[in-house]
Amino acid sequence: MNLQLKVKYLVKDTPKLAYAKTGDAAFDLYAAKDVTIAPAERVQVGTGVALEIPDGYVGLIWDKSGLSHKFGLKTLGGVVDSGYRGEIMIGVINLSNEPYTFEKGHKISQIVIQKYEHCDIVEVDELSESERGASGFGSTGK
Repeated sequence: MNLQLKVKYLVKDTPKLAYAKTGDAAFDLYAAKDVTIAPAERVQVGTGVALEIPDGYVGLIWDKSGLSHKFGLKTLGGVVDSGYRGEIMIGVINLSNEPYTFEKGHKISQIVIQKYEHCDIVEVDELSESERGASGFGSTGK
């Protein structure tokens, strides 16, 4: 049996959430009203939906590849915890030189519902050695 995700539609005529194709990991989220984003501007775009994500799972918000590659739109933030019951809001920044308008019902982003592990956080004085150690950005070459 598949995991059940409860959806509450907060805005009339919001497109119904569904996976577009068999095997898709994510489903689309849609703009609940028209929103224009000027170049270099950040906005919050309402989706008109609230979710009841089951305990032990998280909603991870991701870009729509067409919007990011063709129009320079990037989603910000992106974690929806299982205890949150409010409207899903999508932070978006316009990295292009042109304004972009999301019309009501247009795709904004996509969300993956994913199981996660809950960790016991333990403070220590030392961490174990590893091959990489503290080598960071660019440490593995081009």
